[in-house]
Amino acid sequence: MGARMTDAPASVPGAPLTLFNSLTRRLEPFVPVHAGEARVYSCGPTVYNYQHIGNMRAYVFADTLGRTLSFKGYDLRHIINITDVGHLTSDADAGDDKMEKAAASQGKSAWDIAAFYTAEFKRDLAWLGVRDPAKWTVATDYVPRMIAFAERIADAHCYELDSGLYFDVSTVADYGRLARAVTDEGEGRIDEVEGKRHAADFAIWRKTPPGETRQMEWDSPWGRGAPGWHLECSVMGEAELGMPFDIHTGGIDHREIHHPNEIAQNQAYRGCGGLDCAEHSGARLWMHNNFLIDRGGKMSKSAGEFLRLQLLVDRGYHPLAYRLMCLQAHYRSELEFSWDGLGAALTRLKRLVMAASPVRDAAAAAIADRRLTDLLAKFDAAVSDDLNTAVALTLVEEAAAMKKIDAGQKRAVLETMDAVLGLQLLTLSREALRIRPATAMIAEDAIEATLARRKDARAAKDFAASDALRDELIAAGVEVMDGDPLGWDWRLDN
Repeated sequence: MGARMTDAPASVPGAPLTLFNSLTRRLEPFVPVHAGEARVYSCGPTVYNYQHIGNMRAYVFADTLGRTLSFKGYDLRHIINITDVGHLTSDADAGDDKMEKAAASQGKSAWDIAAFYTAEFKRDLAWLGVRDPAKWTVATDYVPRMIAFAERIADAHCYELDSGLYFDVSTVADYGRLARAVTDEGEGRIDEVEGKRHAADFAIWRKTPPGETRQMEWDSPWGRGAPGWHLECSVMGEAELGMPFDIHTGGIDHREIHHPNEIAQNQAYRGCGGLDCAEHSGARLWMHNNFLIDRGGKMSKSAGEFLRLQLLVDRGYHPLAYRLMCLQAHYRSELEFSWDGLGAALTRLKRLVMAASPVRDAAAAAIADRRLTDLLAKFDAAVSDDLNTAVALTLVEEAAAMKKIDAGQKRAVLETMDAVLGLQLLTLSREALRIRPATAMIAEDAIEATLARRKDARAAKDFAASDALRDELIAAGVEVMDGDPLGWDWRLDN
C-alpha cells in the first residue's frame, strides 16, 4: 500500500501556528510548555474489535497535527495509548468490560483479543500513512501507576461503594466545562449506579463482583478489580509527557464524558485549580476532530458488517484515497462518507500523483525560485491556520501543475508539502491506485496483455478485433477507459 513516511519534514519558519482549543472554544497560538518541543497525547482505541473508518479519521487528524508540528520545527513526542482493559460497554460505569465481553463471545483470552486487534489497528494506520508515535502505551502496563495515582487523590476526591471507588465531581471546579453539557443533574449520559452521590460521578476503580473472576484483574486498596477507563489516560499522559503537556487529542465523542473525567482527575492530581487556567486540565490545548457521517448506516460496530478500512481495500480503493478524503474537509467539520465521494478523492489523488511524476526521480534542490517560495509561504499559512488542509491541498495541486520550474526545486517543494499531508505523492505508483476489488477473477498481467493486443488491433484499424477484445475484458469485469485523461487505461468493476 506504499511505504510509511517516517522522516520529519524540513522546518519552515513563517506564520504563527494557531490551533482551536476545545476547552476555551477559541483559536489560540501554540506556545509549547517546553521550548522547542511539542508533547501530544492521543486517545487510542479499545482493542476489542476492528476500528471503523470513523475511528480512523481521528488518527489521520492526529497524524496531520504531528506532521505540522514537525514542519514548524518542533521536536515532537507523540503518545498513542492502547486500551486493553477498563472500557465498559456503556462508555460510563455500567455494563460489561468490552474486552471481557469480546473474549467471552469469541472463546479467546482477553490478552489474545487485545493482541489481535492491536495488530489490525496498526496495520490500518500503516495503510493510511500514519506515522508511528514516539511510544505506544498499553493500559495494562500501567496498572501499578494507576493505583498509585488513585491513592494520591482518593482521600480528598473519592468515595467507596460496593462496586468500586468513585470520583466525586463536586470536589473540583468547573466540572464538565469541556463538554458544556452539564445540567442540574449532571452529565445526562452517565448511567445510574446505586449509591453514587452525583449522577456524573465516575469509577476510578471497579471491584470484581463477589463470586466472579475476570481475566484482567488486580489487587488494590479497594479490593480486587480493574481500573476505570478514564483513569488510564490521565496516568499514561502524566507518566510519558508530564503535566501539563501541550496537546491532548481525540474524537469529538470523547469531549462529552471521557475527557471531562480525565480533566477532573488531572485537576485533583495537580491541586484542584480551576479551568480558567487551561493548564490545570493537564494539557494546554484539547483538540477534537468531528464525526464521519455515514448515511448508509454501516458505521457502527453494532451493525455487524461495518465500514472499516479493509472493506475499502477489498473494493479496490487505495487507503490513501480515504486519507485525502479526510484532508479535503477541516478536521472540526463533519465529513460525510459515500462511495462516490471516495471515488472522487481517488481521482484527485491520481491527478496529484500524475502531476508529481515528472520530478520524482529528480534530486531535491534548494528552493530559490520566487514563485515556489511564495507558494510554500501560502502553504505554511494554511496549515498554521488550525490545520486548514483543504486549502493546503489546492496549493499542492498548484505547485504540481507549475511549468518551467527547476525539477529539483519543484521536487523539494512537493516533498515538503507532502511531508505534512502524508499522501506519498512521490512514491505511489499508478498501478497501486487502480481500482481492483479483492473478488476480481482476472490477473493484472492478463488484462495488460489483452490491452496490448487491443492496442495493436486499433493501430491496424482492425476495429472488429478491437471491439471483440474490449467485450472480452468487459465480460471479465474490466472497464476499459479509452481516452482517460489520467492515462489509467482500465479499472475493475466493484
